[in-house]
Amino acid sequence: MTRLFPRLIILAWGLSAAIALAGDDRAGIRPAYEFDTQEAFDSGQIPAYAGAHDAVHDRIDADIERHIGELQRWVRQRSISAQDDGIDAMAGMLAGDLRRLGFAEVDIVETDGHPGVFGHYDAGAEKTLVVYMMYDVQPVEDNWQIDDPFAGELVETELGTVLMARGATNQKGPERAFLNALDAIIATEGTLPVNLYVVAEGEEELGSTHFDQVLAPYADRLREADGAYFPMNLQGSGGSVSLNLGVKGIVYFELRSAGGDWGGPRDNEIHGSYKAVVDAPALRLVNAIASMTSADGNTVLIDGWYEGLRGPTPEEQRLINGMVERDAFAGLQESLGVERWVQDLESRDLVLRYLFEPTLNINGIWSGYTGEGGKTILPQVATAKIDSRLPPGREPEQVWRMIRDHLDRHGYADLEIVQIEGRGYPAASTSVESGLVRTAISVFNRYGHPPAVSPWLAGSAPFYQFTDHLDLPFVFGGLGHGAGAHAPDEFMLIHPAEGVHAAGLAEVEKFYADLLFAFAEG
Repeated sequence: MTRLFPRLIILAWGLSAAIALAGDDRAGIRPAYEFDTQEAFDSGQIPAYAGAHDAVHDRIDADIERHIGELQRWVRQRSISAQDDGIDAMAGMLAGDLRRLGFAEVDIVETDGHPGVFGHYDAGAEKTLVVYMMYDVQPVEDNWQIDDPFAGELVETELGTVLMARGATNQKGPERAFLNALDAIIATEGTLPVNLYVVAEGEEELGSTHFDQVLAPYADRLREADGAYFPMNLQGSGGSVSLNLGVKGIVYFELRSAGGDWGGPRDNEIHGSYKAVVDAPALRLVNAIASMTSADGNTVLIDGWYEGLRGPTPEEQRLINGMVERDAFAGLQESLGVERWVQDLESRDLVLRYLFEPTLNINGIWSGYTGEGGKTILPQVATAKIDSRLPPGREPEQVWRMIRDHLDRHGYADLEIVQIEGRGYPAASTSVESGLVRTAISVFNRYGHPPAVSPWLAGSAPFYQFTDHLDLPFVFGGLGHGAGAHAPDEFMLIHPAEGVHAAGLAEVEKFYADLLFAFAEG
């Protein structure tokens, strides 16, 4: 009996482990997506916009040095939302600029967080466009090649002359370029071809927690518009354009393990030698996170994670086929500094994984001593920042429930989920058949850059406020190239070097002007 008992324990342990693994396998089964068509969407088949607005274009060329100065003025005004640094001043600058352009109605909109800005330009036109803007930026790092990321310097690079500053491309540069285009149209034509609403927030980099409060006082008016638009740089350095018709949603949180009734030091770190007899919150956190995924981290094992996901519609299938034909991910590995995609994915499988699956990602993880040398301790607390990107059809509340249930079922009920930047928000998407989308494509085609069109971007933004709450088609992007968003040496291309096919500032502004005229005429 004494010999058999350990064997029974081992057998029982092995059986329970097998059951657990089987459960994990079931939890990690991905859906298979069936395609009903091999037809590929070709943006080049949409006729290029043919309207001629030479006087406006000439005015842009004549004023380009002043327009560069306007971009510099914007990026020199600090507006770091995470640190409440310069926020009110930047909101005031945007409001003042709208008034100077002729917006008769301009409001600073108070919220429970940072203020928003609302503006209305009534041109007496048949069509109305809502323009979304964000005036906040990310904090800056220490390792920029310039001394002051808020100096608004023009820097010579192999691409040409760039504006290097925080906010240069994300998103102050393209937004102020859009206002420059308005300035040129009004100076030339006396008014705009469309009525405009501008709705701006100072919390996009914080998850747009209070953006609904910016929209709420004007929602009934905004719903009467014909579409919504967000100016931003979409070109690669070679000139190619990727037009995304939506975004994934997001939830973002901290997962925190602290010593308590379950074990571990409760109040302070203790000597590392006590690990022999004391639980470690840091190891508990690591094991809890590890329980959520396969060993390689690439398959989520949370029950229900891949259930209920919708596959691509026939329209989205055509867009995906078009992305595959154009090899939409070509060169991306190199630009990201990545040696291989997970499981060596390629072609359609790569696109589907990227766009249609929810993610689980660690943004940062920390505990205890991380300075130079050694300090042998057992920390009393450990924390990880985690995000999940959500494709259309997956709601934030579902994700919160699945993660909490998983932790509780696997013995981690003591781990605290701290929601960051609100409860998150869902995905957003617009049909490629929308008149606003086809207008945008026609203007890209006018400039010789038929875009690769994707159903949505795998990143996140609060565009559901427009597509879901205001029921408006939403388009974001334009000509222009920039890089370094959320990173050192952020820049926007101003004057391209010879042989560089991405647009400089003057062409960016001409694109925005043509887009407004094309929208009015469509």
